[in-house]
Amino acid sequence: MSDLPRKAVTRTAKLAALPLGFAGRATWGLGKRIGGKSAEIVARELQQRTADQLFKVLGELKGGAMKLGQALSVFESALPEEVAGPYRAALTKLQEAAPPMPTRTVHGVLTERLGAEWRDLFLEFDDKPSAAASIGQVHRAVWHDGRSVAVKVQYPGAGEALLSDLTQLSRFARLLGPLVPGMDIKPLIAEMRERVSEELDYELEARAQREHAAEFADDPDVVVPDVVHQSDQVLVTEWIDGVPLSEVISGGTPQERDRAGQLLARFLFSGPARTGLLHADPHPGNFRLLPGEDGGDARLGVLDFGTVDRLPGGLPETIGVCLRMALEGEAETVYELLSDEGFVKDSIELDPEAVLDYLLPIIEPAEVDEFLFTREWIRTQAARIADPRSPAHQLGKQMNLPPAYLLIHRVTLSTIGVLCQLNASVRLRDELEEWLPGFLPEEYMEEEPA
Repeated sequence: MSDLPRKAVTRTAKLAALPLGFAGRATWGLGKRIGGKSAEIVARELQQRTADQLFKVLGELKGGAMKLGQALSVFESALPEEVAGPYRAALTKLQEAAPPMPTRTVHGVLTERLGAEWRDLFLEFDDKPSAAASIGQVHRAVWHDGRSVAVKVQYPGAGEALLSDLTQLSRFARLLGPLVPGMDIKPLIAEMRERVSEELDYELEARAQREHAAEFADDPDVVVPDVVHQSDQVLVTEWIDGVPLSEVISGGTPQERDRAGQLLARFLFSGPARTGLLHADPHPGNFRLLPGEDGGDARLGVLDFGTVDRLPGGLPETIGVCLRMALEGEAETVYELLSDEGFVKDSIELDPEAVLDYLLPIIEPAEVDEFLFTREWIRTQAARIADPRSPAHQLGKQMNLPPAYLLIHRVTLSTIGVLCQLNASVRLRDELEEWLPGFLPEEYMEEEPA
């Protein structure tokens, strides 16, 4: 019997209570104001209560509710500090932990998927989960050959719960909008719905992880644990120790933050070039900072390949060319490239110079040798795009995001969000020159005749 509430009506009722709870707390806050408490104190208490309820509901339900919470957590750095503070701790919890599945349920899944003698496959198996995700939880164990392994067990009924949650969440996505200014949450939920079947398919995940593990096997900077065993609802991979990125964010040294940020940017751009796959779930719970080999620089451990974007030729060359042209101030060329790719619909005419002005602040990290990603910087960008009075807001509403770029766009934004949480100084331009097709002129000129 699963601890995921299987009946859609049960989950729907819990999720529907979220906006009602927001409204109820607003009334409570008004009462406190009338009673004499200052607006600032009441607002802080109100935000903390909202954050507590948000984590409680999203964490308990797991499924699509928790998945959305994890996706939103990487954008907390875009919120004004007075709003972000109360939400930060609550949303960050979703990256590493959630109420666990009962032990009997875990054993039931292992018996069903690995056989009645499943314990013979392990020398040790820890019944207490070491981590929880949106559709499964991870247990530490020792494989029969002595290797330390991570055993990911999928929650029974996870598929049904995911779809039910995301359907309900989409109904009041507008109410969640203020959590992330400048971001339309409804398309994010729609994209999650489209990828439910991939997320549930551990065979696809195992294949993507094996490809990454093989490619990065001897890499000095990035570690991907290999797959040991896979079956429906159970995935066994090599165990890696290390400091969760959420802990580096909360208490890492400047050197650790910079190193983690550089490697995160490197993995974002090198992964598609080397494997033809884009790791599409870049929240801090999926990364670890590991000690370097033989006392060398720290390495980045990468987990969870349940959601990937398949890019056989790597990231689209148009991104690199367009970025380079924008940095060179070639407004007409940038506008033409964006129009050809569908970012500007045929029925819309925009001023190329205005489009360039819209892009330049966003691509500032690629303009300099080293860029310090901060919460202040991303808040400025979010405020510029979210303010209805801003020309950037008006122009952004007229632009289009082609389906082929949707996941790339979300992954890039999410990664930038994590870099800002890290407060990391990153040589982003180095990674673009090394891995992004079209960013260097000579690469573009060589490819153009073909």
